[in-house]
Amino acid sequence: MSFANRMSQAEFEKAAEEVKHLKTKPADDEMLFIYGRYKQATVGDVNTERPRMLDFTGKAKWDAWNELKGTTKEDAMKAYINKVEELKKKIRDMSDWIWLLGHVFLLN
Repeated sequence: MSFANRMSQAEFEKAAEEVKHLKTKPADDEMLFIYGRYKQATVGDVNTERPRMLDFTGKAKWDAWNELKGTTKEDAMKAYINKVEELKKKIRDMSDWIWLLGHVFLLN
């Protein structure tokens, strides 16, 4: 494994751990994005049947993974890492706004 691939793997594993500890739960579409990239990065192309009709969550997750068919594991890892960084920034920005609004209201 090349140095760049080892770095990507380490960053991916770090991002996978960080996503478990986000202060705010991401929206459903963000979770599906993350899920699909995680599965593609760790397993590769979908290797299971699509879940049955009434398994709505399972079908949504399977579809999010299946739409990545043919995507390399490295590209899926990069997209996963970038999305987790985007989510962390979004949560940080939201926390900053909440802090600022709290101080504005306390001063009035």
